[in-house]
Amino acid sequence: MIRVLVADDHKLVREGLKQILAAAADMRVAGEAANGDEALALAKANDYDLALLDMSMPGLAGIDLIKRIRLEKPALRILVLSMHGEQQYAARALKAGAAGYLTKDSATEQLVGAIRKVAAGGLYITAAAAESLVSESSAGGDAPPHALLSDREFEIFRMLARGHGPTEIAERLHLSVKTVSTHKARVLQKMNLGSTAELVRYALEHELLDGKPSP
Repeated sequence: MIRVLVADDHKLVREGLKQILAAAADMRVAGEAANGDEALALAKANDYDLALLDMSMPGLAGIDLIKRIRLEKPALRILVLSMHGEQQYAARALKAGAAGYLTKDSATEQLVGAIRKVAAGGLYITAAAAESLVSESSAGGDAPPHALLSDREFEIFRMLARGHGPTEIAERLHLSVKTVSTHKARVLQKMNLGSTAELVRYALEHELLDGKPSP
């Protein structure tokens, strides 16, 4: 039996995942968390075979959550199930220690198959994620500017590009406004951009957003 820890801040998503896994005879949801901090606490306190993680949750989340879980429970397999496209986060998630990456528009059969493969010790990546990984590794010195950003900088970059201000970002990521402003300045400097408007244009041109930025 594959014991799965599900972490997603939307109750409807968690309920849907529980129904999907309940229909499979060889797996069950053995724990559920509504945010990253709960997920980390459950992972430390219990034994699971696989953690199914959303990338965007309140508090500890995303790449930071993957790294913390890997640090606390190195043997726990991690499969990311995210609304973010592979070209945005897959390479970073896999480098941080995840063993698979799926988007939330994936078919039920694809999800169940990915859970089985990752729990058995394998890697699960889609063709788009594999292409993203190959592109990053072969770029070398020609890597795009956004590839130079740290994981936290990249997260803030995307939030800025979607129209969120420093105060809102600080609240969402549990950071100080000063820290967010410092990250923003570093992002603009590393990417050689002069304004937030240029940052938005860059994100759209490189397809780094899931949709149109917020007004």
